Amino acid sequence: MNTLAPPRLYAMSSDGELIEVRPMPHPRSRRLRLTVSSGGARLSYPPGTRAADLQGFLAAHVDWLQAKLQELQLSAGAVADWQPGVPAEILLRGRNVPLLWESSAFPRVERREDCLWLGLPERQVQPRRVVRGLLASFFEAQLRRDVARDLGFYTARLGRAPSALQVRRLKSLWGSLDTRDRVNLDLSLAMAPTEALRYVLVHELCHLRVRNHSPRFWAEVGALLPQWREQRQWLRQHGARLKAEMERWVAVPSP
Repeated sequence: MNTLAPPRLYAMSSDGELIEVRPMPHPRSRRLRLTVSSGGARLSYPPGTRAADLQGFLAAHVDWLQAKLQELQLSAGAVADWQPGVPAEILLRGRNVPLLWESSAFPRVERREDCLWLGLPERQVQPRRVVRGLLASFFEAQLRRDVARDLGFYTARLGRAPSALQVRRLKSLWGSLDTRDRVNLDLSLAMAPTEALRYVLVHELCHLRVRNHSPRFWAEVGALLPQWREQRQWLRQHGARLKAEMERWVAVPSP
């Protein structure tokens, strides 16, 4: 009996399209989980799951998979490119704010009232790369400030604290808790409303008590954040656009 998953799985959509899915074993997973991101579709599964079970799961969820991939393509396609020096709008804490430019002796980014200002020297070499680096640092600093305002309150109520906080660009996840009790948060959350960020933070902190998604885990989340369902739904509805927007401003294109 074959228990080894192939390096790639394929699902056939109703219109005959062949959809490629990457199978990913996860040591702490207790069930099959299908996710879609800008990097493609991924199927997480507990080690030892039969390849036939993976294929059957995909067949049962192919309509959902196709709809999510189309939604992601539409979201990414709706995000226009940007050019240094040209005024634009950028997502910040769930709101579109004007992004304005000015000449500066050195590269810098500032929040002024309801605008974001980017300063660049007139003859800046590789301005797009510089801007991407500036914005990545700005968003990480903002995210860390927002988390710092809530972290002490929730860890005191929980009676547990993470060993560290890491901000990274995650393809499909919003956050995770690793085996060393470090909380990882997706950089894109800097563009989300603070309530949605708070939900992800509380979610990962509660894993310090319960390492799975059992009813006991969700009870812990609900005790700290009663409105967690609304924030989870917001991320499900707007998450693809959020990640595509961060990809647009921060990701460095491949050569």
